[in-house]
Amino acid sequence: MTKGTVKVVVCGDDKVGKTSLIVTLMKDRFVPNLQDVLPPVTINRDFSSNPYSPKGTILIDTNNEDITQLHLQLKSADVIWLVYSDHESYEKISLYWMMLFRSLGLNIPVILCKNKCDRFNNVYNMDNQANINVDTKVEDEEFIPILMEFKEVDTCVKVSALTKYNINQAFYLCQRSITYPIVPLFDARLGQLKPLAREALERIFLLSDNDQDNYLNDEEMLALQKKCFNKSIDINELEFIKDTLLDLKSSSLSYQNPFYVEGKGITKEGFLKLNKIYAEKGRHETIWGMLREFRYTDSLSLDDMILHPRLNIPDTSSVELSPKGYRFLVDLFLKYDKDNDGGLNDEELISMFQCTPGLPKLWSQTDFPLSSVVNNRGSITLQGWLAQWSMTTFLNYSITTEYLIWLGYEGDTRMALQITKARRFRRRSGKFYRTRVTDRKVFNCLIIGKQKCGKTSLLDSFLGRIYSTLYTPTTKPRIAVNSLELKGGKQYYLILQEFNELDETNILKDKRKLKECDVLCLTYDSSDPESFSYIIDLFKKYNKYIKSIPIVFVALKADLDKQQQRCSFQPDDFCEQLYLDHPLHVSSLWLSSLNELFIKITETALKPEECTAGFPEEMSVEDSDYMQTAVVLGSSVGFVTLLAFTLVKLFKASDHR
Repeated sequence: MTKGTVKVVVCGDDKVGKTSLIVTLMKDRFVPNLQDVLPPVTINRDFSSNPYSPKGTILIDTNNEDITQLHLQLKSADVIWLVYSDHESYEKISLYWMMLFRSLGLNIPVILCKNKCDRFNNVYNMDNQANINVDTKVEDEEFIPILMEFKEVDTCVKVSALTKYNINQAFYLCQRSITYPIVPLFDARLGQLKPLAREALERIFLLSDNDQDNYLNDEEMLALQKKCFNKSIDINELEFIKDTLLDLKSSSLSYQNPFYVEGKGITKEGFLKLNKIYAEKGRHETIWGMLREFRYTDSLSLDDMILHPRLNIPDTSSVELSPKGYRFLVDLFLKYDKDNDGGLNDEELISMFQCTPGLPKLWSQTDFPLSSVVNNRGSITLQGWLAQWSMTTFLNYSITTEYLIWLGYEGDTRMALQITKARRFRRRSGKFYRTRVTDRKVFNCLIIGKQKCGKTSLLDSFLGRIYSTLYTPTTKPRIAVNSLELKGGKQYYLILQEFNELDETNILKDKRKLKECDVLCLTYDSSDPESFSYIIDLFKKYNKYIKSIPIVFVALKADLDKQQQRCSFQPDDFCEQLYLDHPLHVSSLWLSSLNELFIKITETALKPEECTAGFPEEMSVEDSDYMQTAVVLGSSVGFVTLLAFTLVKLFKASDHR
């Protein structure tokens, strides 16, 4: 991200040459006998030729006579260019100026500059250099105490306005202190990389280690160089880096954590050591080049706008992974499946997510990897991996975009997603229903039913788990996601969600949750005579909330003896009154019935008008209005009316006989 205009306040004792430095920089020549303080000057010059440099730099000359104005100028600064020229002005650096900055509460970089260094005969003219290679190695011992005592001092440099010695370099250092700040990276007092910088660099190492062998070999180093700096590293420079790390290893007292291993590559500790050397030598542009390519901000956090990009999503649309998103996730799976067994075990998952904040909270809440398809060793398969991410994207795409970045996705994460067409609602023949969707591949189904009716076993069967007779009550929401193929070879992802009894009642009046619901699966235990009455009670209370949602009725435990339901309607009759299909009879022991159910749910999501409660076209207007009133009313009165209407129709039928 390109910086805006940067303010550099040039201050120091009187007669140290502050104004001469600014004029020499502006005019590219020394102008003697300057008296007046200059007005603010804007310089649109960039000595680094990089996209992160400021658009413009304002140099502000100061006058020590007006203390109030000086304080205001310092408080408005982005960088302080502090100048001294002799022993007396040097002493005041620590005794006056640095104390002044701290008393004003300033937390900005300070570039310490020794002017009037005319004694140097080998003047280095920076103007003739196409690229500035800044070496901030301390050239004079007088800088060392300042650097050690005041962490605000970014770097020190010797200049001469008379000979133009290092004028451009000093100005560049002021720009660099904002463009490539050293403070977030390196603790000069301790001589160590700061924790956040170390953490970020460790993540870069992990993402660059493509073969997952914990070493950066030559090929991986070249790829990292190309990615971050868009140019190849010179082979001699690479050999120099390796020799340097080998020398450091041989001079070290410990051989337990080598920096470089012959034939393998640079270790993680070696990579961190290399970047520590860059920081010590003033080459923090190199460190920032890597950090910014991997989406880090100046605070060493990942840019929130990149983690959570804005998407313009219509109210009735959903978000799914695009082919590009699926391709990245497939490649990621194959990269970390080290044993090539077709599944990611716990160790491989830990390895993958060590460059992230950990597993997404949504996954932990839904018992990942048991929320998707795992093999007989409990490792998530590629099918389950893609299903899990399809579910995550559908429920909260922001989690997906965030983790794509953490996991090394390159480019705009919005290209890894696609927004489906908006759903529309129609009212026809007594029905208020959703229109068909043609571009969606992920559907969400809420499983509702009385406790112990077999919902948990249904979810287990959906994931291919072995049926268990042991009853485990559902105490928290549970989710299962899997892929299935319909006729014609089209693949879809189906999400099944189960809740406890309290959560079910809350879900059925939660507009946001119901908006995400494509199909409502109402289940009951066909062997329990009290089970279906629970469904009728839910209709009484929540019909007004669910009237436009497609419904599939399911009679579970169909392998047991069927019982007459003790309620005002038998299941078949109730479905007929709503003009819906009779309940599907399903058992967790009957594989064919399970497949039929999951296909039925998916087809219902694709053609919602066929399974939305309503009335037939041939019904008279009077009957339709009368019946619709009965169904829509969310009270017991509505169902008394519905029952009365049903009885009237039955009596009419008997009279005709």
